[in-house]
Amino acid sequence: MTTTAPIISVTGGDDPGPTSLAGSRRPGEMVVMLLLRVAAFVSVAVTVGIVIALVGPALNFFQQVPVSDFLFGTTWRPNFAPTEYGALPLVAGTLMTTLVGMIVAIPFGLGAAMYLSEYASPRVRRVLKPVLELLAGIPSVVYGFFALQFITPTLLRAWLGVEVGFTNALAAGIVLGVMIIPTIASLSEDAMSAVPDALRQGSLAMGANRMQTTLRVVFPAAISGIAAAIVLGISRGVGETMIVALAAGSQPNLSPDVREGMQTMTGYIANTAGGENIVGSVSYNTLFAVGLLLFMITLVINMISIVLVRRIREVY
Repeated sequence: MTTTAPIISVTGGDDPGPTSLAGSRRPGEMVVMLLLRVAAFVSVAVTVGIVIALVGPALNFFQQVPVSDFLFGTTWRPNFAPTEYGALPLVAGTLMTTLVGMIVAIPFGLGAAMYLSEYASPRVRRVLKPVLELLAGIPSVVYGFFALQFITPTLLRAWLGVEVGFTNALAAGIVLGVMIIPTIASLSEDAMSAVPDALRQGSLAMGANRMQTTLRVVFPAAISGIAAAIVLGISRGVGETMIVALAAGSQPNLSPDVREGMQTMTGYIANTAGGENIVGSVSYNTLFAVGLLLFMITLVINMISIVLVRRIREVY
């Protein structure tokens, strides 16, 4: 005969159930929360401070130069009479160098990401990915001298036979693309590696080969992260300074020919910021007007990327 021992409550009364830790505070938790809030506040405060620093002198500039002339004018000549302040040549130079850079960076960056994510062994990935990301740590001024000393005279003129000037948007864009490759490759590889293996296994089980699985399954599944990487690369190219200041030239040029020298917005700021401009003068305030325009372009690019990523994002 089997007997069951009575259950005796050692606490007495009703069983309170499992202990809730929701209201308890661990040592140091308040300090960590305070530090996180301070970090978030500092990020927002720095952004607001940048806007305030740009808007004041820029408004003084637009009191003397109409906004329409600045945005749609085709001649940029702020230091020579008669002065003209049409920013389109600077915007065109920025867009041309960025376009060449993305033509270089997107294929090579996505190719490197697909290889690291889908084809490389873990051992090869551990070696190649840090080496690839090392390119992002090279100072941009080094890239600029590389464009002047190798890309223009050796690659373009000697090997490819392209007639280019000493400074040109093509060389600047090529080196800019090389600098952006690690950004696109690293972020895209992270997005592709996050795709569940079940999708790959299902594709292979249906008879698809490895390349078809990569292009038709993994790539579409990671498209939101890849799109974010590309947009981040574009923002990086638009905001780059030293490469374009050294290799693209300092002559504003509204031309579609990338073999010619061009001046970008960041290049103008870098070349002019060290000059002898009287504080409060129109030539001094042009720096802030161009900086504000550059800020707005970058902001629009980032807003487009946020909308794009939210629309095509897939969660697994």
